[in-house]
Order: sequence, then C-alpha cells, then structure tokens
Amino acid sequence: MCLAVPGQIVSLAESTSAERLGRVSFGGVIKEVSLAFTPEAGVGDYVIVHAGCAISGLDEEEAQAALAEFAALSEMGLD
Repeated sequence: MCLAVPGQIVSLAESTSAERLGRVSFGGVIKEVSLAFTPEAGVGDYVIVHAGCAISGLDEEEAQAALAEFAALSEMGLD
C-alpha cells in the first residue's frame, strides 16, 4: 500500500543540482523533499508528498482536513 502525506513548504532549499528542493513540515517534523513535480509550489503552500517527492499541491482546507483525519487515527492507536 502506498501512502502520500500532506505537508507545508516552510522554505526552498539551496541546491547545486538542477532539482528543485524544499523543506516541508509534517506536523513539526521537517524533511527535505523534491519539488520537481510541483514547480508552482512555494513557501506556505501545502503539497502531497510520496517517497520524498511532492506529487501534487492542495489547498489549505484540504490539507487541514487530511491532517485532522491522521490525528484521529493516531488517537485511536491506528498510526
């Protein structure tokens, strides 16, 4: 089963390669991810991340709804 997780871009990373990278917050955990598939995404935007790559953008309302569902699952011990 594959899982993609919503996160918020907190900064764009300096990169010496051609790949565009960003630092994304997942509930306070910051990870560097590839933004190659989401060239329109910028700081403050929410993206769906799978396997270290942002694969899609989403609006804040959708992101907050998904994050609330993940929190509810965690509270039920299903994390």
